Amino acid sequence: MWPQGPDSIFDAMPAQPEALILSGARTPITRAYKGALVDVDAFTLAEVVVAAAIERSGVPAAEIDDLVLAESMQGGGVIGRHTAVRLGFSHVPGLSNNRWCAAGLSAVQIAASGILAGMDRLVVAGGAESLSSMPKLEKSFPASAGNYQQWMSPSHPETPDAPAFDMSVTVGENTAREAGITRQDADEWAKWSHDRAALSSDEGWFDAEIVPVGDVTKDEQPRRDTTLERLGELRLLHPEIDGAVITAGNAAGLNDAAAAVVIADRSVADAHGLQPIGRVRSWASVGVEPARTGMAPIDAIPKALARGGFTLGDIDLFEINEAFTPVAVATVRKLGIEPSIVNVNGSGCGLGHPIAATGTRMVVTMLNELERRGLTLGCVAMCAGGGMGSALVVERL
Repeated sequence: MWPQGPDSIFDAMPAQPEALILSGARTPITRAYKGALVDVDAFTLAEVVVAAAIERSGVPAAEIDDLVLAESMQGGGVIGRHTAVRLGFSHVPGLSNNRWCAAGLSAVQIAASGILAGMDRLVVAGGAESLSSMPKLEKSFPASAGNYQQWMSPSHPETPDAPAFDMSVTVGENTAREAGITRQDADEWAKWSHDRAALSSDEGWFDAEIVPVGDVTKDEQPRRDTTLERLGELRLLHPEIDGAVITAGNAAGLNDAAAAVVIADRSVADAHGLQPIGRVRSWASVGVEPARTGMAPIDAIPKALARGGFTLGDIDLFEINEAFTPVAVATVRKLGIEPSIVNVNGSGCGLGHPIAATGTRMVVTMLNELERRGLTLGCVAMCAGGGMGSALVVERL
């Protein structure tokens, strides 16, 4: 028989590890190149939001094990370490990760992995993007020629059906064509996104999550005067494509912003008497053919749910990033998700898509909205350049 009482083998078994979210913060999302944060680079945005997330968490910075920050268009480097040193946390190492649009979501996943593996106890994760100050790179082809020309790292090997530098085709038009989405479908979802983002902002639903940058306190992307008629008047980006649907109105914005969360194990929360705001339950990332990039969330969401033992019906709210609105429309239709519980605060189209920051921003906003509504489970998902997708399930506590 098994021994009983306080000295039994069961008392010696450690508790199931948890990746608890202690706090979250994001900056306002502004328009790149012409918005209020045009002269604030990604490093400064990261410093502001990481400092705010740590302060809101209530944990001493001395206990931080690592700082994982996503970057996608800032020229490489280790923005996590740079931020730690700028904030005076020289004991904190740093990691920079890049999964294109899903980089900020992957930063949360990486941090949660360290906690769940028992290797880390307290990790800050997030992402920062300043398209306004994106560096211009040069490269010589071949190197020996010394013929340097402007260059950008491609997300995938280019093919005629999947341009590496025109996601309006590779993601937007390809998704619309495969999923049978019309211009009307795409524009209607765009209006929903702008309407919900504007309402959320005007009602103050974002106030608790936003940390000001100087005197900038509000998101700039939502268009309060959007109508289907105005959206329908916008020119197609590729009128030469038969049945084209993508315009500037049903595409994500070009934006600047940063976001961060603090993730810890139970021992840290208990030691400081803290009540976590959420828990990372499961996640998954997938790959598809680059020409099918916009369909990737359709694979990522069920995989993430299955890993956590969930079904679609268990999820109270979804956010599916609108790199182009056909991505959200296709995912909702293919998986049979109720549209009214998707992107209830807007997403990439109406709220903005600061590339490396978006995934973390989605986690912060999702927890905030679950709290406001008194709900429990949320799933955030997105496609990512090069033929990738990622999804994460978060629980409000």
